[in-house]
Amino acid sequence: MLPINLLVELGILSVVLMMTRFAAFGRRLAVITLVLLGLAAFSPLGNFLLYPLESRFPVWDASRGAPDGIIVLGGSVDTNLSGAHRTPVVAHAADRLFAPAELARRYPNARIVFTGGSANLVSSEAREADYSAPILETLGIAKERLILERDSRNTWENAIFTKVLVKPKPGERWLLVTSAFHMPRSMGIFRAAGFDVEAYPVDWRRGGRDDLFSFTNMAADGLRRTEVAVREWIGLVSYRLMGRTRELLPGPARD
Repeated sequence: MLPINLLVELGILSVVLMMTRFAAFGRRLAVITLVLLGLAAFSPLGNFLLYPLESRFPVWDASRGAPDGIIVLGGSVDTNLSGAHRTPVVAHAADRLFAPAELARRYPNARIVFTGGSANLVSSEAREADYSAPILETLGIAKERLILERDSRNTWENAIFTKVLVKPKPGERWLLVTSAFHMPRSMGIFRAAGFDVEAYPVDWRRGGRDDLFSFTNMAADGLRRTEVAVREWIGLVSYRLMGRTRELLPGPARD
């Protein structure tokens, strides 16, 4: 269902159809596939899909006071590459690691939790928390401050396992650090799990409103934004259907 996979599949299908009595339909399908590829790669489609996700939660307001804890969602470190090379390999979303380091310096009494195991369908000993911890320590977070949750495989388990691990008390304030596009689903999941957190979005993939109408001359960039956005929208719909969020597009809590 993801754009690149789907377009490749449609392209292969169109070629196969051209060799059958459905050749005319195959040619039409090939043209449609090429047009869709162009839209995904060069048009503002990815920006339009990302905008409602990344703009859903504002930048965290530090004036409300110091948090009691900071939760960092995994998604930056490639566990397969890290395991193969026996060293942490940051594949993307490095801001998820930089932000907690800054927050830890600003709020020395806050507890720091990193949650992330392995998303591989086949069981693996390589856990993201194990490879992310040395990075966070190098960035200045003392080892004794780090609380690692290394068994979760998805965002739902991030919320459930972290809640059990830290046992948040009524009145405590916890920050949730993750990519801006991933924040609506993450907040909805933590709320459904009964863990009240405050959004601390990072790792934006687009700029302001002006980007909504900007084309790109780099196909890889456009495809990457479209892929990220479609994947997240599929996640939002899926989690809503499974009852793991109470809204299709969770937003800021109403005071």
